[in-house]
Parts: sequence; structure tokens; C-alpha cells
Amino acid sequence: MNSATSFDDKGLIAVCPACGQKNRIPFERLGETGRCGNCKGDLAPPSVPLEMDTAAQFDRIIGAAALPVVVDYWAPWCGPCRMVAPELEMVAAAGSGKFLVVKVNTEALPALGQRYQIRSIPTLAVFVGGREASRSAGARPAPAIETFIQETIGKT
Repeated sequence: MNSATSFDDKGLIAVCPACGQKNRIPFERLGETGRCGNCKGDLAPPSVPLEMDTAAQFDRIIGAAALPVVVDYWAPWCGPCRMVAPELEMVAAAGSGKFLVVKVNTEALPALGQRYQIRSIPTLAVFVGGREASRSAGARPAPAIETFIQETIGKT
């Protein structure tokens, strides 16, 4: 996760790049450009993968996000997972404002892996409207990930 972002129960806490003020962006408004409460500067939608720290945090973002959410199920010991990480960073940057990319470490949050029956990693899943719309396992380059996401979003 970007060091300038964290979460609370209501949304993402983003640090304004202009003045350093912390601002809450509600989960429902993560696809929009926000405005800093202090300096009124623009707060761009997330453009990096967001690391989930708890299952409750994951549930809140999946359930409340107005945008599709791309979930990367991974583990630190997984070589293909480490290879796909920079590809997901490119995908998150390109999809900023269109979808969110979140990362679930299945070692740190095994209950989520079990709940969604993750059998191999890396696995990507796209959630739309709080429900899983599609899933795909295996490492792939950014263009293939973007195609998978667009095909899923286009079906919903």
C-alpha cells in the first residue's frame, strides 16, 4: 500500500500531496477526484494496489466501493505472485478512477482465502456490486490483466 494511504471504517485516508493534510475518501466515492479539506487541492483516485490488512477492511471495501474491485490473492513466498506485483501496479495506475486494485496476502488473511476457496496463487478476482463476477488464476502481464478486467466489467 502507498505510504500516503490507510483505511478506517468509512473509507480510505489519503494524505494530500500538496499540503500533507489527511483526508477521508468514502469507499462509495473512491472513483472520483476528491478535494482536500485544507488546501482544496485535488485528491486523485487510488492509482496503486491497496493492501488489505484485515478481513473486515476487505469486506467494507468490496461491499461499499462504487467501482469494480480487482483482488489479487497472493503470498510473499510465491515467485509468480512477486512477478505479477509490478504488472498490477501498472494496471492500478492505468485503471485509476475506473476500478480499484486490492491485494490480499493469503498467509496473513487465511480466512479470506478459505472463504473464497482460493486454491492456487496468484489468483485475480473481479468484484462488481459486492459480488465476485469473474476469477482467473496464474501470472500474466499487465495487458492480459487489463483485458481480463475489461471483459469482466463489460459483462456486468
